Amino acid sequence: MSSERKETIALITHACNSGARQAKACNVIGISAKTFQRWAQADNNQDGRVIAKHKPSNKFTEIERQRVVTVSNTAEFTNLPPSQIVPRLADKGCYIGSESSFYRILNEHNQLKHRAKSKPAGKVNKPRALTAYGPNQIYTWDITYLPTQIKGIFFYLYLVLDIYSRKIVGWQIHSEELSALAADLMTDICRREGVKRGQVTLHSDNGSPMKGATMLATLQELGVVPSFSRPSVSNDNPYSESIFRTLKYRPEYPEKAFEDLLAAKSWVKDFEQWYNHEHRHSGIKFVTPEQRHSGKDVAILANRKQVYLNAKAENPSRWTGEIKNWDYIEEVNLNPEKGKTEINENKAA
Repeated sequence: MSSERKETIALITHACNSGARQAKACNVIGISAKTFQRWAQADNNQDGRVIAKHKPSNKFTEIERQRVVTVSNTAEFTNLPPSQIVPRLADKGCYIGSESSFYRILNEHNQLKHRAKSKPAGKVNKPRALTAYGPNQIYTWDITYLPTQIKGIFFYLYLVLDIYSRKIVGWQIHSEELSALAADLMTDICRREGVKRGQVTLHSDNGSPMKGATMLATLQELGVVPSFSRPSVSNDNPYSESIFRTLKYRPEYPEKAFEDLLAAKSWVKDFEQWYNHEHRHSGIKFVTPEQRHSGKDVAILANRKQVYLNAKAENPSRWTGEIKNWDYIEEVNLNPEKGKTEINENKAA
């Protein structure tokens, strides 16, 4: 019996002899009365808990375990998972162990992730989180196909969006995808928007026009910082994906393919006019992208809030809670981290 247990029994016994109730004394010291009664028995001097470690009778021997590893690393099986190895061995009349045994043993030898001689796939990090606090700080851009009347031939819409205001700051349509054409578009946008060096971050996917030498050289000359999505991850460029969906789901979108380049440009020009100047965007409190880009949304939202407050004051019985939130959106995030966002270096002073 341990000295701690002996001391506990002695303390409780002394308390009981002094007139205390056994249950109360046990409660004070932190054990149950049943435990004390079991400990106090004369023939119970050892801990009765079962701590034995049982060894499975069918456990693999070290030789069998090594055989699993050796077979899995042969030229025939080195590129295959256990779910493929076990049935192939069975086809040869050979049984070494179950799939679960193969998985367990290979996992213990750290060989489940990669056993082949080829280089394992490298980890692709998520793009750094960015935050825009005003217009002309973070642009995203992409290219989408516009159908022509010739099957398999498309026009290509190059479109650049400001994520803070959701304004289309520039677009062009061409019959081909070229880095040089994208570079010309960005040069034109920076000139029209008065973009200074180091002011804008341009995010895009990993397409060849986006990462072409001409485009990257032009961005460097303009002082625009490039940012790229992970390969084949459309969620890293959500704003461009969203506006293309809006464009192609407009009721006015032609049911038939565009007749020529002029027809495509005319339709997109009308779409830009509607989107920038008429469309109340849900992501920016139902103001137009142009209103937010120019800063007019501050007064518009403040006026809406006052209208709602006045309406509630006139007839409070119709309001069961707070009025609709018309507070100004101060920042917009691109690929934020969970629980935090990286502060963009272009934060307005």
